[in-house]
This record gives sequence, structure tokens and C-alpha cells, in this order.
Amino acid sequence: MIRFEDVSVTYADAPVPALQGVDLTVPEGELCLLVGPSGVGKSTLLGAVSGLVPHFTGGTLRGRVTVAGRDTRDHRPRELADVVGTVGQDPLAHFVTDTVEDELAYGMESLGLPADTMRRRVEETLDLLGLTELRDRPIATLSGGQRQRVAIGSVLTTHPRVLVLDEPTSALDPAAAEEVLAVLQRLVHDLGTTVLMAEHRLERVVQYADRVILLPGAGRPPVVGDPAELMAVSPVHPPVVALGRLAGWTPPPLSVRDARRKAAALRERLTDREPTAVPEPAPAAPVGVASGLSVRRGGVERLHGVELSVRPGETVALMGRNGAGKSTLLGTLVGLHEPAAGSVRAAGAEPHRTAPARLLRHVGLVPQEPRDLLYADTVAAECAAADADAGAAPGSCRALVARLLPEVLDATHPRDLSEGQRLALALAVVLTARPPLLLLDEPTRGLDYAAKARLAEVLRALAADGHAIVLATHDVELAAELAHRVVILADGEVVADGPTAEVVVSSPAFAPQVAKVLAPLPWLTVGQVREALAEGDEGGDA
Repeated sequence: MIRFEDVSVTYADAPVPALQGVDLTVPEGELCLLVGPSGVGKSTLLGAVSGLVPHFTGGTLRGRVTVAGRDTRDHRPRELADVVGTVGQDPLAHFVTDTVEDELAYGMESLGLPADTMRRRVEETLDLLGLTELRDRPIATLSGGQRQRVAIGSVLTTHPRVLVLDEPTSALDPAAAEEVLAVLQRLVHDLGTTVLMAEHRLERVVQYADRVILLPGAGRPPVVGDPAELMAVSPVHPPVVALGRLAGWTPPPLSVRDARRKAAALRERLTDREPTAVPEPAPAAPVGVASGLSVRRGGVERLHGVELSVRPGETVALMGRNGAGKSTLLGTLVGLHEPAAGSVRAAGAEPHRTAPARLLRHVGLVPQEPRDLLYADTVAAECAAADADAGAAPGSCRALVARLLPEVLDATHPRDLSEGQRLALALAVVLTARPPLLLLDEPTRGLDYAAKARLAEVLRALAADGHAIVLATHDVELAAELAHRVVILADGEVVADGPTAEVVVSSPAFAPQVAKVLAPLPWLTVGQVREALAEGDEGGDA
């Protein structure tokens, strides 16, 4: 169905090709998972299938890409639209209408499908993706995860033979991600649809893949093979595979179910040991407080009676379904929304009554869309502006960027960065002011495991230095690694607030993979298990 023949892609002014020596075939009716570190060219490869590369992105494509026999050099994206459906990393860039139902119908209108066919497919897609209650909602009022589902739905209604998806579950809560993946499974198994998907959250998708395409980077050609075989050697792999490697399981399991079948001996070794918990911060007065907080947006109550306090040095993971109110709560803490009832304070200031220039020193927000913070033409200019705005020493922001993104050059334009790289740059911009309260909205969206580990290291250091951190996240693995507490929101209300281990283990939806594999033992991360096994080995040697 998809054929790459010695394909290379080089963008203007780029020192090296974004893709090089790609020679592979994706058969019809298979779900192929594209994996690799950030910046190795996954989005470029996907764009070459849809024709966006090079027709819209520019650059030079050498070699040949064919989809259902059509050469993408000779067919622009609109001429492939009846065959290829594409959803990129940024849903906002995908939308052309104002409401959910109109967006689902737009692609079919462009293809000239009959009205009764359009109506039936819209209803089917609303049901498939759990969007029925949102059908009349303006897209601008949706949460990031809801927009992601609408973007996927707008592609599904045209019934393409090939689906090209770039980070399709990155903004979805665990339950919504499972729903989307179940839909993709049905399309592949029942209709023979070919799915080519890039996804950093491999813990969600690798067990569903028929084959994996690994892009190793550094100019090396892709490696194509069986998921279990490639995960045994891949530099990027989910926690369940890391646990399998640590325990010596061959081949490593791809799902929690497979891992549990092999884990009896490991559970026995860990039975009399206790995992190392995230160090608790010293007692101190809260730096961020919401008391009886209610917020209305667009005539709808988004938060109701929320109670939240965050101490210096404490990391709180804010979790819940898409649309639960997580982004609204962060926005209220940074002054974007005025309380309808109750009160909110951030580092001693009332955010909605504090001038932005002054508030910058009290609280910083890294939003879901990092481009909202980035306006300069180069990384170097962005960093210089951040230093000036924060009154920081020259080079402060650039040093943070070098720590998070060691491979990014000063002259790089922010728009040329991947989604994960842009997020890391926005984080460095916010951190330059060293605000006592740091808010991050989906901070691991678009990050590979190595970049996520670097981010976690930076956030641990900030917490140890006394910064209070609130993460709105669907990444249960990040919450298990970093958070002292987990707060779960549902329909704008707090329904759980407690120590991470207690809250996530008691919730199947928010439990990390290690907790599911080793239950009922209280282990959350591969790092905890590795540390315990190492201590046990040392004790045995002694």
C-alpha cells in the first residue's frame, strides 16, 4: 500500500537530511508503528506519505514514495485526499470550520459525497469517538484532548484507505486513548485500513502494532520488524519493556497482561522490600492556593468549589478526563480567568488582578500550545528575549535550552522544531524567571522517553530548590516518577487528592504499567524496581 524507494528529504539551509536512505514497504491492512527519538524525521516520513512533504513543507525529496500506486511527487495532498487521511501533531492546524459536526462533515463535502451518506457517517463517528455530546460545541471551547478526537474523527468520516497519524493519543486521557485505539483496531481488522502511526507513548500502542519501523537517526536507515524483536533492542521503549529487560524476560512483553504472566518470580523477590518514594518537601506555607474556586467560561461552569494548595518543593499531578477542568484551573492560577466564586492566590498575588510583567516573577505557565509563548525568529533570539523579560543574566535561558535540547542550534527557527522540542524551548523561556509556582499543561506531549527523563531531572531539581510545581497531565508514568500528590478532577470538581501511590494504584485508569504488572505490591516505576534489585544483589554479595 505504501512504498518508499531510497527516499531522502533535505530542507533548505539544513546541514544534514531530515530523512536518508528510507527503503521500506507498509502492506495493506496493517497497523505500523513508527518509533524513534525526537527529531529523527518521523513527522517528515509521515508527511511524505500524505504529500505534505515536499509540496507544502518545501525541501528536496529524492527517491520515490507511492501510495496505492500514486507517486506523491506527481500528486499533491488534495489529489491524495480520497486515499490518505492525515492527522498531525497540532489539531488546531487541522480545523477549517467552527463547530464539531461541521468539521466532521467538511472532508466529505470536499469529496462530494451524498448528503445521506454524510449524515450517517457523522453519526457513526460521533458515537465511535464519544463526541455525541459535543456535536454542536464551537471547536474553540474544546479541551486539547477533545480537539484531538475531533481531528481524528474528521479524517475517519472520509473512509480513507490509509490513515497517517502523528502522535494521535498525545493529548488524550487514558480512557479516551483506549477508545481511539479500539477504533483504529476495528478499521485495520474489519475494513483492511492501513494505519501508519508515530507515537511517543509506546505504552499505549505498541501491543497493537503489526510491525514497528524504527528510525535510529544519525543518517542510519530505518529498521523494520516484529514489535517484540525490535523492542528488545530499541533505544525508545515503554516501561513494561524496560521492566522485562531488567528481569531478563525474553522476548520482552509488550502488554501488561503478558508481563503479569511472567512476573510471579519478580513479585516474590520484591515482596519483603519497600520502594523508594519521592522525597517529601519540608513543611511550609502554601505558595499556590485555590479556595472554594468556581470558574465560568462561555456561560458554562468549568470549575466548581475547587480546593487546592501547593507547598514550596511540592510537585502535584493534576489528572482527569479530557474536559475535566485541568487547563482551566492552571489558567486561573496564572490570571487568564477570573473566579466566579471563591479565591485564588499564587505566590502571594491575586493572579487576575496582577500585571503580567509582575506576575511573571510569581507564577509561570507552559501551555499545551508552546507556540503561544514563542515569537522570535531563532532559538537564540527567543532566549535573549526571555533573559531580558525576566531580568536574568544573559545566557540563562540558553543554558536551560542546552540542558533540555542539547542538539538544537542557536540559528534554528522555533517553527522548525518538533512539537516536543518547541515545548522544551517554551519551558526554558518560562523557567528563566524562576517563578516560585510553575504550572505545566501536558508537558510531555511530543517528548520521547529520553527527553522526558531530562525534563523529569530538571523538574526534580526545581522542586528540590523550593519551586512548587503543578502538572496537568495524562501521562501516568510521569506522575508516578515525579509527583508527591495526585489530584483528580471530574466535571470541574476535585474527586481525589492524596499521595501518588495511594491515588494511582487505586485507579485502574491512572495506574502506571509497573503498578499494574506488580499489583498488589506498591511499586510504581522501573527505577524503583531497579534500585531494589541492585540493593538485594549487593546484600547477597555481602
